[in-house]
Amino acid sequence: MTTNSDISLQLQTLPQLPGVYQYFDKDQKLLYVGKAKNLKKRVASYFNKTHDNARLNVLVRKIVVIKHIVVKTETDALLLENNLIKNLQPRYNILLRDDKTYPWICIKNERFPRVFSTRNFIKDGSEYFGPYTSGRTLHTLLDLIRELYPLRNCNYDLSVQNIKNEKYKVCLEYHIGNCLGPCEAHETEEEYLRKIQHIRQLLKGNFKENLKEFKQLMLQYASEMKFEEAQAVKEKMQILENYQAKSTIVNPKITNVDVFSIVSDETMAYINFLQIAHGAVIRSHTLELKKRLNETDDELLVLGIVEIRERFKLLTKEVIVPFEVDLGEKISVTVPKLGDKKQLLELSERNARYYRLDQLKQIKIVDPDRHTNRVMAQMKSDLRLNKEPRHIECFDNSNIQGTNPVAACVVFKDGKPSKKDYRHFNIKTVIGPDDFASMEEVVFRRYRRLLDEGEPLPDLIIIDGGKGQLGAALKSLDILGLRGKIAIIGIAKRLEELFYPGDSIPLYLDKKSETLKIIQHLRNEAHRFGITFHRNQRSKNAIDSGLTTIPGIGPKTMEKLMIQFKSIKRLGETPEEEIVKLVGKSKAEKVMSYFKNS
Repeated sequence: MTTNSDISLQLQTLPQLPGVYQYFDKDQKLLYVGKAKNLKKRVASYFNKTHDNARLNVLVRKIVVIKHIVVKTETDALLLENNLIKNLQPRYNILLRDDKTYPWICIKNERFPRVFSTRNFIKDGSEYFGPYTSGRTLHTLLDLIRELYPLRNCNYDLSVQNIKNEKYKVCLEYHIGNCLGPCEAHETEEEYLRKIQHIRQLLKGNFKENLKEFKQLMLQYASEMKFEEAQAVKEKMQILENYQAKSTIVNPKITNVDVFSIVSDETMAYINFLQIAHGAVIRSHTLELKKRLNETDDELLVLGIVEIRERFKLLTKEVIVPFEVDLGEKISVTVPKLGDKKQLLELSERNARYYRLDQLKQIKIVDPDRHTNRVMAQMKSDLRLNKEPRHIECFDNSNIQGTNPVAACVVFKDGKPSKKDYRHFNIKTVIGPDDFASMEEVVFRRYRRLLDEGEPLPDLIIIDGGKGQLGAALKSLDILGLRGKIAIIGIAKRLEELFYPGDSIPLYLDKKSETLKIIQHLRNEAHRFGITFHRNQRSKNAIDSGLTTIPGIGPKTMEKLMIQFKSIKRLGETPEEEIVKLVGKSKAEKVMSYFKNS
């Protein structure tokens, strides 16, 4: 791709250092923000070739001004890029689909700290745990804390002087047992802070210390014959154990690790995050990213990790990921091959896949056109086509030992059956069971007719069969001059292999992919439609070869007899009197005479 002189000059002056670059159009409107390990090489790569992605080519044509910011490391560039994209929202950058604020649990920086939920992250020395993407999880935790540890919820200033001067009186919360009355010195600061320390451990996912403390207290009460108090502590232990059981226990040796995985399609990427603390999964979140310029999974995963770590204030030193990524020297990257860490990664990937499926189902209901466009774009990519297969035709042969050979052609438009366009064919030029010759005949007849009638040709032809049937269909396309003008593939039933003209190595699609499911639907429809027509032809021929050869037995009489007696065999075994009752003596004699002579 050629560049104008201004752009060429700007490219020459770029430094070969890590940093962030920004593209602006002629109106000084920001188009795109990117990060680079080497600014000069990365920016130059946009202008020295024609890109496959049309959107990227449009972006490059609009660029008039290039600005850059140099930083010390690539990690710094990542953080800066993430902040600029979120604040400036350039048109061609990946779109973060999930940018709402989530609630935190706050331990307030004050004497006798309160514990409550908030969406405001205030840097006043208070401790914040979260954020929690599930409101249900947040409220369950707060209820658990209140159940286990009676705390104050008033906003009084419980300074030493105020308590000494008896400025406050205990309220209803004290009398019903929800607070132990620190405002009147019924509870010491030391006792209160011990509960806060336990709450910290609980919020970090460490239940071990809390359970240990409760057990010691329970045994102490029991030894002192305080059985009611011991029972109350035991009930608290059961509450804590039940909550702990809801976490996915992994391995006590795996602690303070973050797991990230990615699932993507043509337009979207879904990045799942699991936080592991003290051997348990304590948080899961999936981030949606909308692609703009065919970004790779590597780029998207790094962007997602930076965003999630920043959003959730993560300080973990190790991350588990599906492939190698560069997150700087301070973060250890693990790509597990087996063991517990591999199982964690698979759990994260499963969560990402299910989240994607849920979103796709919702889109299909709310916006079916968007769903169709996405599926068509995915099929184009998966099948390596030059254009989206909006109009697909699939062919299948049906015959039993060469009898009544027929073929079927089913048509899908925008990924859905168009039954009014289905066609079936009686094989006319082939004698005996020759699937290859039959396929050659029907493909020729189908597209000869479409050409003669000026009807639109399909974007994709699918042949039900392997290389042989595909080769036969190609012969017909060669004769019609359509080779190369219509994409054509063959699908073999055994392993769902896809064959391409001139390529000996088949393509295998993911068994769960939407592209393969649509191809299988086409193949199954063609088989069903062909078999139904084949059975009808056999029945018709059987009837024709029987009753319609008897002089004086017309179609209406034949139909009446078959409705009554169901088959020719049963008709031949029926006494003459019953046939007389149905069609009269004259016709009954002709039928009986036919069976006697046969």
